[in-house]
Amino acid sequence: MCGISGFLDLNHATPAPELRRIAMRMADTLRHRGPNDAGVWADEGAGIALSMRRLAILDLSPAGHQPMESASGRYMLVFNGEIYNYQDLRNELSPAYSFRGSSDTEVMLAAFEQWGIESSVPRLNGMFAFALWDRQERSLTLGRDRFGEKPLYYARMGSHFIFGSELKALRAHPRFAGEVDVDAAALFLRYSCVPAPYSIYKHTSKLPAATLLKVSADDFASTPQPYWSLRSVIDEAVSHPFDGSEHEAVEQLDSILRDAVRIRMHSDVPLGAFLSGGIDSSIIVSLMQAQSRTRVKTFTIGSHDKEFDEAQDAAKIAAHLGTEHTELYITAEKAISVIPLLPRFYDEPFADSSQIPTLLVSQLAKEHVTVSLSGDGGDELFGGYTRHIWGDTLDRLHRVPLFLRRFGAAGIKTIPPGGWDLLSQMSWPVTPARWRQRIPGHKLHKLASLLESRSVHSLYEKLSSHWLDAAKVLPGASFIPFSEDNPSSLRHSAENLMYLDAIGYLPDDILVKLDRATMAVSLEGRVPFLDHRVAEFAWRLPLSMKIRQRQGKWILRQVLYRYVPREMVDRPKSGFGIPLAAWLRGPLRDWAESLLDERRLRQEGFFNPAPILKMWREHLSGKQNWEYHLWDVLMFQGWLEESRRTPAGLSSDSEDIANATVERA
Repeated sequence: MCGISGFLDLNHATPAPELRRIAMRMADTLRHRGPNDAGVWADEGAGIALSMRRLAILDLSPAGHQPMESASGRYMLVFNGEIYNYQDLRNELSPAYSFRGSSDTEVMLAAFEQWGIESSVPRLNGMFAFALWDRQERSLTLGRDRFGEKPLYYARMGSHFIFGSELKALRAHPRFAGEVDVDAAALFLRYSCVPAPYSIYKHTSKLPAATLLKVSADDFASTPQPYWSLRSVIDEAVSHPFDGSEHEAVEQLDSILRDAVRIRMHSDVPLGAFLSGGIDSSIIVSLMQAQSRTRVKTFTIGSHDKEFDEAQDAAKIAAHLGTEHTELYITAEKAISVIPLLPRFYDEPFADSSQIPTLLVSQLAKEHVTVSLSGDGGDELFGGYTRHIWGDTLDRLHRVPLFLRRFGAAGIKTIPPGGWDLLSQMSWPVTPARWRQRIPGHKLHKLASLLESRSVHSLYEKLSSHWLDAAKVLPGASFIPFSEDNPSSLRHSAENLMYLDAIGYLPDDILVKLDRATMAVSLEGRVPFLDHRVAEFAWRLPLSMKIRQRQGKWILRQVLYRYVPREMVDRPKSGFGIPLAAWLRGPLRDWAESLLDERRLRQEGFFNPAPILKMWREHLSGKQNWEYHLWDVLMFQGWLEESRRTPAGLSSDSEDIANATVERA
């Protein structure tokens, strides 16, 4: 695991010492991603410089040092991530290639030389972001893994093409102009993150998942080209669906997941896993322990608020499996201590509030291990979210004439969200546990807006958005429409929503949250569910093997029951959250009010204060729960404060940041 960076000077006007100095300055902002080693390489004649910071996981010797040169001298590579099938590729390549070390980086280079870049990348099973300089063609190729587990930003600034694992690295380049893109800020308010290919800065992009971008030393004109797509996977799966029995499906999924976990357990440093007590993380830990000769180290964050706590359930599962379990109970004080640091870690506005427990569990794990597996991805592939589970109802509702749906929506909205919350709490004594919902009023009002949707895309926009009317609070912002078309082979709303989550919410929110939180403390996070073999098999399965009787992830549950008693996991899902609404009214109130000060908002010039302050007053009074909308604004304000306080290029003395997290958590 590393942080990579570099740039290409089209004018070839930068002397070699300056190339190396700038590139190393960029890499130093990424020290948290790679505290064990650093490297830089430059070619003055080509105007190219590559740099990296290394977190040593495989081949801890100098033979794993980067930038790494290929055997023939044609290629120079900097690479962030892990290639889990590198041993198989190495065996395939070894008759024609004499390896110097045992790193997956060297295997990648050998593959590029033997098979070419475009033919090699689809053969890689792993998470990766890389930059490869081709001396022969005088071209730079950037690449990113299938689901976007590892980040990669790039920018064209005049005659300079700049790239890096985080925006910190780009900001360290003297040509980088960090002008806020108000349209991207509007996207952030909608989705709580800035979705790819956009970034918070103008003229700066994220490389989309599963794409390659090739730029020439003589011309930067290039467009990312996909080498894999989930859409194609789905079309192929629909054409060749799984035709075995349910028992055979469970058996096959168990086998594929077992191997996906096995290859992600290969490490030359201590390894463990996050265990929330939910279906997904419990399966990962079960398969780890089943294949380990020693007790797997597991880590859980608990909450004293029972509504958000899964620590006791995780402890029972850990005891049943026999893992070496460590837990930490989160308090408001612990959360508050890390909130001021969030903008430094996430580097652009990011407002999924579960970023706080994710950061704390990463810090907890880092005290014991250097690699941790997680259960992310299971919801998107196997129908785990409420919107997936109610997909058939959405299908039926959309057969009802629009005017009747609008009438129903109006009826729901006659009672404010707080009133629905109160009615729900009064009914809990006679309501089955799995039907109880957190903030039911908010969800019912969201349902009301869904009733007025005309298509699956407009429905998804309303489901996944907070500030639907972002232009009202961001003057001058333009709406960027969602342009992805769903595979025409999908017939059910649930499947369409799962697809949209897998190409949007997963890479832009979930994986960003995991990457930044783990890397903030120099911990590598691995995600077995995102092995492409798992995804390809999941989409071959009929929807009935994923969602059944108003319960998601049916087939995953059947796999888990092989390792953990049913009664330990058949319970309502708590989610990985915090009592944010209450904290904003209590211990976070002073911090929030300083960021939402009307004079400050007007001076900064981004937000229209009136609707924001109205929400804040309603939230404080308890009239409405605006926790998500307010957190979006607060995280933007925190990011803006951090970016203006810290000069470009000095945005992370990363060791100090990581130490601050440990000390203050």
